Amino acid sequence: MKKEKCAVIGSGSWGTALASLLVKKGFPTHIWGIETDVIKEINEQHTNTHYLPGVELPVGLLGVANMEEVLADADLVVLSVPSQAVRENARVIGQFLKEDAIIVNTGKGFELSSHKRLSEVIREELPEHLKNRVAVLSGPSHAEEVAREMLTAIVVASYDEETALKVQDMFSTEYFRVYANRDIVGVEICAALKNPIALCVGFIDGMGYGDNTRAAVMTRGITEMARLGEVMGACTSTFFGLAGVGDLIVTCTSRHSRNHRAGMALGKGESLEAVLSSMGMVVEGVSATKIAKELAAEYDVELPIIDACYQVLFEGLDPKEAAHALMTRRKKYESDFLCKLD
Repeated sequence: MKKEKCAVIGSGSWGTALASLLVKKGFPTHIWGIETDVIKEINEQHTNTHYLPGVELPVGLLGVANMEEVLADADLVVLSVPSQAVRENARVIGQFLKEDAIIVNTGKGFELSSHKRLSEVIREELPEHLKNRVAVLSGPSHAEEVAREMLTAIVVASYDEETALKVQDMFSTEYFRVYANRDIVGVEICAALKNPIALCVGFIDGMGYGDNTRAAVMTRGITEMARLGEVMGACTSTFFGLAGVGDLIVTCTSRHSRNHRAGMALGKGESLEAVLSSMGMVVEGVSATKIAKELAAEYDVELPIIDACYQVLFEGLDPKEAAHALMTRRKKYESDFLCKLD
């Protein structure tokens, strides 16, 4: 039986890891990227040393420098680019997609100019018949580990259940378990908001605080994520699954996490400009913090941790002062919800 052809847009760590997975499953897969040296290395050396050092890629993965060529007859298109590049790339790929193609977005964040979720941005740029063929893949999944076939569980959500189940089937392997999720709004909000919380955990680690502090920030952070998500139309339970708590844990605690590493450097006193220039890859939590603060004002939701993160990033507040301000806020009950007790 003929296998579906796959195209991956974005030759960074995550795009390369997912392309490798698809090839290993037997799907003919092409990958496109703007860095021609990376594409050449994928084809000639079967490695991507800049983004996935030490990982050997399958010989069948083909790098392509021409967007139209990589999309030709593709049944599944994975969009794996930074959040602020999603609209531009969606606009381009929309010209070349098959009538029944599925588009899977892996980016995590909001569009800075519109505050829209990334699937909303993609749908605006696609032909009408493809709008319900959009899915998002999210959850606790560092590319470095997926590329090495370490056991991983993740979720796929879509506006259309058949689309989600098709993506689930195509990506699932013995080391990469994919759960379907009906709440695309919640999955995307989780993906965007966990990054500012990871920056904050980085702050406290950089300042030398311990496990107690880290646990407090993560737990109160997921509460803030759910609080904003609920008023934006998400299902609260999504925040306590793989897309929420799961991704928050891995982003806040892993050596692979760019947001955590950036936060640690800031907590040690480095400037934001210096940190971003040294990272070499996009730190999505920076733009997500700005958007989250603006969304909180728009929806009249209190997000003290994210507000503190904004002040550290954009207003020059010392992280120690931010921590003190959070600890000395007015006393309150832990939960926003009333519990009936006997």
